[in-house]
Amino acid sequence: MSTIPPGTRIYAVGDIHGRRDLLSRMEQLILADLEDDPAEPLVIFLGDYVDRGPDSAGVIERLSSCGFGIPITALRGNHEDLLLSFLDDPSVLDSWRGFGGLETLHSYGVDVSEALRGRGYRQACEQFARKLPASHRRFLEDTALSHACGDYFFCHAGVKPHVALERQASKNLLWIRNEFLKFEGSFGKIVVHGHSPVPAPEAHANRINVDTGAFATSRLTAVVLEEAGRRFLSATP
Repeated sequence: MSTIPPGTRIYAVGDIHGRRDLLSRMEQLILADLEDDPAEPLVIFLGDYVDRGPDSAGVIERLSSCGFGIPITALRGNHEDLLLSFLDDPSVLDSWRGFGGLETLHSYGVDVSEALRGRGYRQACEQFARKLPASHRRFLEDTALSHACGDYFFCHAGVKPHVALERQASKNLLWIRNEFLKFEGSFGKIVVHGHSPVPAPEAHANRINVDTGAFATSRLTAVVLEEAGRRFLSATP
């Protein structure tokens, strides 16, 4: 059986995508699950907090405010990477808008009427830079690409097979899909990830996928890892 340090309980939460309601519900489930008070709880968010759903700004506010009462580690997803790239280069919106970026801008009060027509990207960027709270930007910039604990390796998208975990390129940690998902061999640790939506959480010998498409399915999933094994929590409205 895969192990983590004694007394530790990890909650790894899948892609939120602007569903603050589901994030709040997951918080309630985690706090209720902690009533037996393990020594060292940790919540790991696997990235993709923004885009597609209705309240990306609310999700970032909740995560950046340190209000959970237990330690959290926030990893970066490809959608956060696009957001940060847009702040440096307005032309990124040409691709980001296809990933739900306009919904994120709208949640921050940015006028996206011109961007909907494929123009006005610089003006949208300037508005966003003004409206994005400094605490939100710091939170996004401080997101990590990966985290390891015991026999588990946490990242957003996955890893490239046959490459040591400590040598993984950021583009793979943020974006990889088929090459990772189809690989059945060992990665060195069990990879816990999101990024690739599935109808129900998947637990394979080499990876665990907890992205259950929350923005579309209204189901946010977390895997609970502890000495006793693993189980899943599901947050619904």
